[in-house]
Amino acid sequence: MATMKQVAEKARVSTTTVSHVINNTRVVSEDARERVLSVIQELRYIPSAVARSLKNDRTHTLGMMIPNNSNPYFAEVIQGIEDASFKLGYNIILCNSYDDPKKQAAYIRVLMEKRIDGLILVSSGSDEDLSQLLADEGIPKVLVDREVTGVAADFIEADHVQGGYEATRYLLSLGHRKIACVAGPDTLLPSGGRVTGYMQALKEAGIAFRPDYLIHADFTSQGGYNAFQQLLALSDRPTAIFASNDLMAIGGICAANAAGVSIPKDLSVIGYDDIALASFSNPPLTTIAQPKHAIGQLTAQTLVKRIAEPDAPLRREMLKSALIIRQSTAALVQA
Repeated sequence: MATMKQVAEKARVSTTTVSHVINNTRVVSEDARERVLSVIQELRYIPSAVARSLKNDRTHTLGMMIPNNSNPYFAEVIQGIEDASFKLGYNIILCNSYDDPKKQAAYIRVLMEKRIDGLILVSSGSDEDLSQLLADEGIPKVLVDREVTGVAADFIEADHVQGGYEATRYLLSLGHRKIACVAGPDTLLPSGGRVTGYMQALKEAGIAFRPDYLIHADFTSQGGYNAFQQLLALSDRPTAIFASNDLMAIGGICAANAAGVSIPKDLSVIGYDDIALASFSNPPLTTIAQPKHAIGQLTAQTLVKRIAEPDAPLRREMLKSALIIRQSTAALVQA
């Protein structure tokens, strides 16, 4: 790989002149500029981003930590983040904690060593060690979906309570009264919000909450499959199930099919997120669509603004979700 010194020698100028041509930081004679640019092309010289970042104290690189890249929801949020970051002149380094707090902490340290300008974090769980780590680093940061106790940062989320409420209200509008909920982990804010919305809708309809109709799973298809099996094994089983994400809903539909339960004739199912796969499930999944791309774009824009204005007031944004009706839900047919 060619060096700046080799470019300077071949172009018969100083390394300082080469630097000024590359960075456009000082007037250089047209003859010298043309020689430098010609040699750069000839030698295929690539300026060192590391050296430039050390000089400018900026790498134009953002770090992003997510809990599980096998969840399509995060892939679609990441796309929004990458689109906005690229337009703003930033690159992304993506790390995946697999819901392991120790791996999460280790990767955050790695990102700091890479001299990222800012951090986007979807936490794998809030604990004292994570709070202390983020406080010690003092780097610009934006939290997405999940707050971290004791950490003051910009926060971007969707309205999970509203989403859970809308999902349950729709099932109620179809005549269902035996409505179960397959929730995510009870330690995570999005899961808790969706359950809150579910309970609010039941209460408004005068329907008593049944503890046996609420099962916590892990946001995976297998978790949904297992949870639906438990609900379908009840002597008084539900006629409709609200799953707190699409992966669990799709896994649950597979469990229903295996048990000989027809969707939506015998059981209505509604999911959450509206991942791309939702419209291709069998049957296509009714779901609550989160504005995933918009969440990603807003997150990147907020972080870049925070980097530029570190002392600006903290920003907290809550985006609305929308009901998408497909073929996995139907009006209850009374026996």
